[in-house]
Amino acid sequence: MKFGLTPWSPSTASRWDPFDDMRQMQERLNRLFGDRERSSEMMDIGTLSPLVDIKENDDNIIVTTDLPGVSKEDVDIDIRNNRVWIKANMHKESEEEKEGYLMRERTYSRFARAFNLPSMVNEDAASAKLENGVLTITMPKAEIEEKRRIMIE
Repeated sequence: MKFGLTPWSPSTASRWDPFDDMRQMQERLNRLFGDRERSSEMMDIGTLSPLVDIKENDDNIIVTTDLPGVSKEDVDIDIRNNRVWIKANMHKESEEEKEGYLMRERTYSRFARAFNLPSMVNEDAASAKLENGVLTITMPKAEIEEKRRIMIE
């Protein structure tokens, strides 16, 4: 190496992408917490992952999440194997015509979230409602049969 030259030069430097760092961190966290079942749609950088509140009482598990601007026809809820998947799409279009110009705006958002439940639920008896942008899913707890002790002869 000649005097004054270093292995780094501006022509060989790559641009730092903070979103790439965030994606890598999310992948590491998913591996750490066992959240490997997320679909590629959920991992898309344009998909919002809304926060959820999970409440458990004697009879039910109640999940609440905010889905602003989403209509109930655009929400898909799947409950399987003690796991909940929530997917939703929101799209708005507006058009405004004023003195010699037309302004047209389109907004598209996707929401997706998957998580494990704290207790087993009766998937067939679950219900959901969407009011004022708040989704509430009520799932009755599954009745667990008492374990019988087997005596060894």
